[in-house]
Amino acid sequence: MKVLITGGAGFIGSHLAEELVHQKHKVTVLDNLSSGNLKNLQLIRKKIKFIKCDISKNKNLAKLLKNVDYIFHLAGLIEVVESFNNPNKYYRVNVGGTLNLLKALRKVQVKKFIYAASASCYGNSKKIKVSENSIIETLSPYALTKWLGEMLVMQWVKTYDLRAISLRFFNIYGSRAKNSGSYSSVINVFIKQKLTKKPYTIVGDGKQTRSFVHVSDVVNAMIKAAKSKLSGEIFNIGAEKSVQIKEIATILKGKKIYIPKRFGELKYSSADIRKVKRLLKWKPKITLQTGLRQMLKKI
Repeated sequence: MKVLITGGAGFIGSHLAEELVHQKHKVTVLDNLSSGNLKNLQLIRKKIKFIKCDISKNKNLAKLLKNVDYIFHLAGLIEVVESFNNPNKYYRVNVGGTLNLLKALRKVQVKKFIYAASASCYGNSKKIKVSENSIIETLSPYALTKWLGEMLVMQWVKTYDLRAISLRFFNIYGSRAKNSGSYSSVINVFIKQKLTKKPYTIVGDGKQTRSFVHVSDVVNAMIKAAKSKLSGEIFNIGAEKSVQIKEIATILKGKKIYIPKRFGELKYSSADIRKVKRLLKWKPKITLQTGLRQMLKKI
């Protein structure tokens, strides 16, 4: 099959591209390289087609989508704190970019469109675990823009019969994730600190819970969603059990230091994945302990 990945030079997108190439699919990557990096694609660079492109500005996207079977839309800005400083930029890129892509899809036909949504749309839910039917409570411009993008996709499903699935990612970790920023990369920060023999920096009291899921499990979920017969569905993609941030430091062993809480970030985040297990037959296979060991071996 012919696949197009927006944001394919980023952390998740590059892992997805590698797996699709491994499965013998023809892969095209669109990325403006503002946060992505061609180094992430170095193992498959000669086996894919790369196009430097900003989907929030490009008005001729339909030309790039011709003869494409599947689209994985991962392009976007992801830093919560930065989104407070640049809300207009986040709206233009995350919402405007998604809208441009969807408008182009009215001129071409694809078998499936997979949208990378965010579990940040749930905010600080009072429920222990949030399901896809939980109340939406966006607490940052980032969370709002990702949710608005999802709403656009679902509107296209209803209005233009686009076959699409939205995956609400929880906290993804693995090789190539950034060493700064959101809690999804706290594992990379801790591993870097472990290797440099520095104490682990715990934000706040460290009791924040996160539903960490390994990037390879996420890639598997995206491909399953694309190949499924389902459409118009929204799925949580996260671990079956959340952990406290300070527990990760305990697993890795070493000294801890505590730093002030960051503005705009969630206290608790735990995924209810019963729906995706039932309908898509997906569940994460890599435990946090196994994932951490794998990361340490690769460094």
